[in-house]
Amino acid sequence: MLTGEYLVLDGARALALPTKFGQDLVVNPASDKKIHWKSYDADHSVWFEDTIDFSDIRDENDREKQDSVRHTLVTMLREAYLLNRSLIDNSDGYSVTTHLTFPKHWGLGTSSTLINNIAQWLDIDAYTLLKNSFGGSGYDIACAQNDFPLLYRLENGDPVVETAAFRPAFASQLYFVYLNKKQNSRTAIASYYKHREGIDRQVSVIDGITEAILHANTLSDFAELLEKHEATMGDVLDMTPVKHLLFPDFNGTVKSLGAWGGDFVLAISSEDPKTYFAGKGYTTVIPYLDMVL
Repeated sequence: MLTGEYLVLDGARALALPTKFGQDLVVNPASDKKIHWKSYDADHSVWFEDTIDFSDIRDENDREKQDSVRHTLVTMLREAYLLNRSLIDNSDGYSVTTHLTFPKHWGLGTSSTLINNIAQWLDIDAYTLLKNSFGGSGYDIACAQNDFPLLYRLENGDPVVETAAFRPAFASQLYFVYLNKKQNSRTAIASYYKHREGIDRQVSVIDGITEAILHANTLSDFAELLEKHEATMGDVLDMTPVKHLLFPDFNGTVKSLGAWGGDFVLAISSEDPKTYFAGKGYTTVIPYLDMVL
């Protein structure tokens, strides 16, 4: 999410960029009233494997550890079952595999792409499945379903997705930098809700910045708008913008993306900044054109 992070929950328009990285889901029949699940990371290692009885999905008395991968998966499958009972009622079992094309710890949408894939598998609405299982704005579902820059907003709680004319001529001077830690988006959202008094004015400010970004013709104009966005969100969240916190000597602009404090940031630099960020301990630096569809 390039603009509108957090405030998208209160109706702001977010400029979102689907990535070239993703996740697939392969489903084959089985015969023992169970789901045999295996998830592969980008390096082809198995990062999760388990067997889930159909009865575990039907059972509303969840006995799983709340922070476990199994709990997350069972929650998704239970809500999917409530939306389409043929998942269990018309099946003898499944063998399911998933494959990420990005390292899981990057935080590029492991859960959201899985929710979208499960929804496609069962012919149910992905936004409803997200709302019933974990909540959130749903912008990442829109990204999973499209291959172009988009404007995303919530209108009366319903998603509105529009094509965004965002093809910056200065894309070669934009870089995504991984901050070496994955942010928990649900925790970040809970924190945001503690800092949202008088939010209507900030929504209007961010909407104006998003609109201006779509018409920014120069790198300097684009950078100035992102810095204004960072300052506004810093005030909203009562948090220090990431450049001031981690990269005060960087000769360029750095903007947080999505959940502040983790995952990736966007760096704007007239020169390749890989050496600078590597010197700070951040070795994953991906050019914009290698990341964005």
